[in-house]
Amino acid sequence: MSTAPSAAPRLTALDALHRSLGATMTDFAGWDMPLRYASERDEHNAVRTRAGLFDLSHMGEITVTGPQAAAFLSYALVGNIATVGAGRARYTMIVAEDGGILDDLIVYRLADTEYMVVANAGNAQVVLDTLTARAGGFDTEVRDDRDAYALLAVQGPDSPAVLKSVTDADLDGLKYYAGLPGTVAGVPALIARTGYTGEDGFELFVAPAHAEQLWSALTEAGAPYGLIPCGLSCRDTLRLEAGMPLYGHELTTALTPFDAGLGRVVKFEKEGDFVGREALTAAAERAETAPPRKLVGLIAEGRRVPRAGYPVVAGGEVVGEVTSGAPSPTLGKPIAMAYVDAAHAAPGTEGVGVDIRGTHEPYEVVALPFYKRRK
Repeated sequence: MSTAPSAAPRLTALDALHRSLGATMTDFAGWDMPLRYASERDEHNAVRTRAGLFDLSHMGEITVTGPQAAAFLSYALVGNIATVGAGRARYTMIVAEDGGILDDLIVYRLADTEYMVVANAGNAQVVLDTLTARAGGFDTEVRDDRDAYALLAVQGPDSPAVLKSVTDADLDGLKYYAGLPGTVAGVPALIARTGYTGEDGFELFVAPAHAEQLWSALTEAGAPYGLIPCGLSCRDTLRLEAGMPLYGHELTTALTPFDAGLGRVVKFEKEGDFVGREALTAAAERAETAPPRKLVGLIAEGRRVPRAGYPVVAGGEVVGEVTSGAPSPTLGKPIAMAYVDAAHAAPGTEGVGVDIRGTHEPYEVVALPFYKRRK
């Protein structure tokens, strides 16, 4: 019995360059992406202390335009998009009617009636299809722009200095969660400042045809600062240390934003109805009366690394589940994020462990994030 071949992974505009640099490639959400170039620890530490350069072209860009674009997005998403100023960005979510999280998103307001929704790679098609389905009745257009952009990111404390050397854009005036059009190393770009590493940094949305030119220019400009190329592996340990959720781990369709401790992104006060309002109202009330499991940090006392799905235990009972775990280069110990029962969620709670293949390894419960950069 034969099976149909799986679709070949998509390639970013920088694929040949990654291979020329000796990157270890991996299939991620249907894309062939660099996992690491050499040492994951070196890449992680470069971002924490100097600067790192990432290819994030697998992210999904969806453009929403039209006179009712803001009203439509406020209906389709849980946030109040109408209050996002031009040139600013907002973290928000798209949920199902039952309140389950379909994806977490960043929405950029590019112009008065033009927005760019950036979805996670694995959810981009679902988000596109869902937005398209919800656009009926609104004077707006939803456009798939995934092929229109390559996305590079410079992250780390030296990233402003690196970028300033190749652009005259007003980086000092570019606030966190904002974006502005500019030219970087001769390449037209949307320069954003959102980040997913816990460090300062910039995201550069450019035409795929310009990606190699920009990568090379940033590599050259960053050389005096110790900038190195970085893969998805260190991106994961960086965001884990920073306590940032990853879809499919801390966020799923089985959880509402209130279950995930992110109820603040739901704006009940906005005008008009929005998808999931009724279910999320009930979820908010449940969270008040019977707190759901809480997302916490766990730091190992030993050396064994917890992985997603491992049970969190206390007093011989399962009290939670690990959602993400890895060795922390910054802390020098294994760390994890986990949803645990409220009774065991307070920082310093004693007697909590992780069941790692039958052995209950002791862990310290801490507040997130594990790491916060100095301003």
